[in-house]
Amino acid sequence: QVQLAESGGGLVQAGGSLRLSCVASGRTFSRYARGWFRQAPGKEREFVAYIGWSDGNTYYADSVKGRFTISRDNAKSTVYLQMNSLKPEDTAVYYCAAGPILTVDRGRYDYWGQGTQVTVSS
Repeated sequence: QVQLAESGGGLVQAGGSLRLSCVASGRTFSRYARGWFRQAPGKEREFVAYIGWSDGNTYYADSVKGRFTISRDNAKSTVYLQMNSLKPEDTAVYYCAAGPILTVDRGRYDYWGQGTQVTVSS
């Protein structure tokens, strides 16, 4: 059984930082892309960033470029999302996902975590 588990969410003031983690278990992800998505109340789930598991290639949504950094630790099967200069509009449930290709399309990811809440106060 494949499982993804996020952690690291919480409440932070605008301008602050948080680091999210996502640990994978149950399967080898050596050829999988890993992505972060988020969903705010009343909105669709949107792409945040992805990273290639083997080559480390990264890509970001324009809304987070320059503020968020995605990285990975292959030995720990873990992907991270470092979030700096947080804004109230970053408030959402953040999900990690794994899939066979690097894409911003959430429909192309096969595995999802349960999500972690990030709340940014003004």
